[in-house]
Amino acid sequence: MLPKLRHNNLGFTLIELMVVIIILGILAMWVAPKIMSRPEQAKQVKAQLDIQNLETALKLYKLDNGSYPATEQGLQALVEKPETGNVPRKWKSGGYLEKGRVPKDPWHNEFVYLSPGLKGDFDIISYGADGVPGGEEENKDINNWEFE
Repeated sequence: MLPKLRHNNLGFTLIELMVVIIILGILAMWVAPKIMSRPEQAKQVKAQLDIQNLETALKLYKLDNGSYPATEQGLQALVEKPETGNVPRKWKSGGYLEKGRVPKDPWHNEFVYLSPGLKGDFDIISYGADGVPGGEEENKDINNWEFE
């Protein structure tokens, strides 16, 4: 008598495959929103860093010239010597920003600059993704007076 060969099925059943697909779907629904929200958060952090760099350049400008550029002169005074208003006498040749241009915020909008500012000596504002004042989440305004 020959021993009876046992047939072992090494594959998966349809039910096992369905359970795995459902589990993967639930995980995707939970993880995807968390991953997708990161790019906007990264843009907000970049805007904060850009504002801090602009603040540093403005402080250097003030050290050289005794005052911050006026609102009318704007941040452009950091890369080009102003010809109007309070014309700086000791403006640094080459400007105060490394790349020789005023950066835009991560949403490709101009930073808003006020001097004197409403909250300090000067205000620098990015209006977020929507480009208009106010908003929450990705449309939240990023202001220099809100972080150290």
